[in-house]
Amino acid sequence: MKIVQRTIPLEAHQFLQGAGLSPLMARLLAARGVVDANQLNASLSKLLAPHTLTNNQAMAKLLADAIVANKKMLIIGDYDADGATATAVAVKGLRKFGANVDFLVPNRFEYGYGLTPEIVALAATQNPDVIITVDNGIASVEGVAAANALGIQVLITDHHLPGQHTPDSACIINPNQHGCEFASKHLAGVGVIFYGLLSLRAELRERGAYIETPEPNLSELLDLVALGTVADLVKLDDNNRILVEQGLRRIRSGACSQGILALLRVSGRQYQNINAQDLGFYVGPRLNAAGRLDDMTLGIKCLLTESEVEATQIAQQLQDLNLQRRGIEADMQDGANISLDEMDVASRYSISIYQPEWHQGVIGILASRIKERHHRPVIAFADAGDGLVKGSGRSINGLHLRDALDLLSKRQPDLIIKFGGHAMAAGLTIRQADFERFNHSFETVVKSLITETDLEAVLEVDGSLDHGELTFPIAQMIENQVWGQGFAPPVFYDEFEVLDQRLVGEKHLKLSLKKATAVIDAIFFNRVDFLASPIQAAYQLQTNSYNGSQKVQLNLRYVVI
Repeated sequence: MKIVQRTIPLEAHQFLQGAGLSPLMARLLAARGVVDANQLNASLSKLLAPHTLTNNQAMAKLLADAIVANKKMLIIGDYDADGATATAVAVKGLRKFGANVDFLVPNRFEYGYGLTPEIVALAATQNPDVIITVDNGIASVEGVAAANALGIQVLITDHHLPGQHTPDSACIINPNQHGCEFASKHLAGVGVIFYGLLSLRAELRERGAYIETPEPNLSELLDLVALGTVADLVKLDDNNRILVEQGLRRIRSGACSQGILALLRVSGRQYQNINAQDLGFYVGPRLNAAGRLDDMTLGIKCLLTESEVEATQIAQQLQDLNLQRRGIEADMQDGANISLDEMDVASRYSISIYQPEWHQGVIGILASRIKERHHRPVIAFADAGDGLVKGSGRSINGLHLRDALDLLSKRQPDLIIKFGGHAMAAGLTIRQADFERFNHSFETVVKSLITETDLEAVLEVDGSLDHGELTFPIAQMIENQVWGQGFAPPVFYDEFEVLDQRLVGEKHLKLSLKKATAVIDAIFFNRVDFLASPIQAAYQLQTNSYNGSQKVQLNLRYVVI
């Protein structure tokens, strides 16, 4: 692990201080590219204008026409947290406008990802006039053709990268489609459908729909937008941070989905003081468990219900599924460790790993864990039946995973049956008989795209904290800011004397540390070996409220041995 201190642009630092920010907060924000205090204004009026999303006005006209004609709409989403929240936003939002709308989510084990011809055939049994995709569709060329052949209009809302060919649908809104000049390329799928609803409201307003009746309040959907945005690990640029901050405000006030409140309860979190990371660490995984092990319909119902009792019941089911998922993951980790021990990982640029008994819904998490440990692009495969295996990949900075798969597909057109995804995560299907060929070929492609230096893990830190800054108010100030993907939570680096240490929960170190005159509690997760004093440690400064007492705690991220 290489420790690197973030660069702090002096001019931006001084400008932010001059705008009234504390020296510490000015330093943290300047190091993350904030140059103007206006970038921190979380007012909804500062959101990028909906009409600047290419085709959004055309989409609004088609949606408005369908609502006026009382056409039957069917939302088809993805089976992850972004897809679930996007589906819930689409259903709740369109119903606010009086639409006749229902949803269908593919079971990942039967239908796979996206608007496939098979899912279109299933959708057709409900006789929809219009299919609206959320968080998928940009790659569904065959599925859209199947819908068109049945006379079903398809409207696509997505954020994934397009391939060479885009579907022949009635309309597509996607900030990443060719020719779209929307200023944020990082909207999650839930953000895209939210923007679609904003444009629909403007269209209906233009048609005089709200002369005598009040307009729907779409800000009531922002709790779901925040959850999907954080859970999908899209970059928290200025626009996304507004969406997340506004959603968090609703959750903290309790003015949010009963499902989110119930998921927070089963996670042991208090809704009044949650932050963005809580959505990612506690709510997202429990929601995702439905799509990983069962059917995301359960998760979507949790988000849609207005009954506290029903939300509580479903949240408990999701909690049980998440515990089951953890058990499956632990078994898969054991199997992966044996395989990795037999592999000369240090000499490789990538890791492709497959065991036939692995669970399709959990391989993405497994790939993520292996990537964190070995800092290599990782693709984990599981059996998909009919001689096929499905892979889920996670990448490192420096390697755009979808582009790497695209390059491999161009070099060997018969190897990958289908693929899609982002820079940091992607999915694919190959024949089981081709696994070793894929393993070798993917390694060759990755080796051509990155260097040995890229394989060294880098931890960026924000310098030191004075012992007088290791306080609860400062920890609280830091936690109240929206941090996440592409806008990393602060990590500091200091030397401490170890006063006391003990093992808790069988696998975590609980410590008492001292810096100058400050004595402070610390936790080092997944560490069982005691530390020799003094230590050089990278850490996060966090609040820890327990049994009514409020303390500050260090979460140790890395210790130089």
